Amino acid sequence: MWTIWLLLIGIFAVAEIITPGFLVIWLSAGSFCGMITSFFTDNIIIQTTVFVISSAVFIFFTRPLARKLEKKSKTVVTNAFAIVGKKAVVLQDINPTTSTGQIKVDGQVWSAKCKSEEIISKDAEVFVLAIDGVKAVVSAKATKPVEETV
Repeated sequence: MWTIWLLLIGIFAVAEIITPGFLVIWLSAGSFCGMITSFFTDNIIIQTTVFVISSAVFIFFTRPLARKLEKKSKTVVTNAFAIVGKKAVVLQDINPTTSTGQIKVDGQVWSAKCKSEEIISKDAEVFVLAIDGVKAVVSAKATKPVEETV
């Protein structure tokens, strides 16, 4: 009977690889418990009971822990949004009336516009608040602002 449990372990493991999510692997672990039980008794009812109970225990007690650990993975911001929240230097005056201005952040030159209607002069330090199309939205405040969306 242990060979059937071994076959079920393999089937559930393959199903876990194919499906998104993290559920079927617990049935594979329950099948392993059923296989271990088959070494001690030939009674299929006891083996199936051990499979059902151990699978339920694995699902209800370890799956929430796995989800909690999965949520802790930090999302890495890439592309243009990687500059949001960083300090930049103004290369060309930022003028909201003429829609001109450039900043340099992380070695890259960006077109910029100011969140308010103020003119920010060259060589001033600004913080990037958001990305609006191809322009960085900046603020001349002395402290780092909370990230905002435009």
